[in-house]
Amino acid sequence: RLTSAERARLDELYRRTTVHLARVSTRSSDRPLVDYLNKLTAAAHSVIYLPPRESVVHRVGTFATEGFARAIARNWRLQLLSAVRVIGGGLVGYYAATSDPVLAHALWPSEDPRQPGSTPDQLLEHLRYGRGGSGGEKFLFASFLFQHNLKVAILAMATGVLASVPTVFLMIFNGILLGVFTAIHHQAGITAEMWAWILPHGITEFGAIILCGGVGLMLGQAVVRPGTLSRTDSLVRAGGEAAKICIGAGAMLIAAAIIESYIRQSHWSTESRLLFAGATAAFWAAYIALGVVRERQSQAALTTDSSAAGR
Repeated sequence: RLTSAERARLDELYRRTTVHLARVSTRSSDRPLVDYLNKLTAAAHSVIYLPPRESVVHRVGTFATEGFARAIARNWRLQLLSAVRVIGGGLVGYYAATSDPVLAHALWPSEDPRQPGSTPDQLLEHLRYGRGGSGGEKFLFASFLFQHNLKVAILAMATGVLASVPTVFLMIFNGILLGVFTAIHHQAGITAEMWAWILPHGITEFGAIILCGGVGLMLGQAVVRPGTLSRTDSLVRAGGEAAKICIGAGAMLIAAAIIESYIRQSHWSTESRLLFAGATAAFWAAYIALGVVRERQSQAALTTDSSAAGR
């Protein structure tokens, strides 16, 4: 609650009082004065150096409302690079699949029943599959989806220590699969229903995977460009920031699995699904924008404090 000028003044008085305490302790036998200065400096030390005590609930709430978004904002360049690789891979997959059927079959998993050249009826059958399932079945499906997506996310992050090379290929590969999937349905004339099927959960799911790819790039950068630090220290520093994004991305994957099971597998209309997807995109855009604003405000406050302390 103190202003920057008051904080600078408090710091100055604290340092002056510690000098007085040292002098009184060595040159005086006035015990009450020594005790008084000891208590005074201890109280000031706790205000200046110790973080305020917060409950677990408050810390979790702060992280959910802005901490996660601010971590994304601090590392936006690497997150953007991860997104570019996924989108680039998607464009490559789409145009490769639409231009050459052989490439489409080569890029798409052979065990998937939605193969290039499938009829519209076959594709629609798979898009609408599972809508009449029970709540228990959908819950089990959500658990399966979360485990699968979590494996992809962990792989993208963990392989970042290998100079980010596997992470880059994994991001591009996931984009290629999305591009081929889109091409298969577009060539069959299924556009709106396909996007209504994938976007409600896909915005959150692919957002989380992109963030995990950015974490992999962060760890790779710490290995390749440690600067004046050792590679171990550089990884430890990057790991602290990466952990914040990982926790948030894990929550996003849980949300995506729930959406995929209960909303994608529902009887909602195409229009309702697209509206939900639009609302999801708007939410994440606003959330990250808030993180950018709060991070800039924090950096501006630090700059002001440094200037005041210098004066």
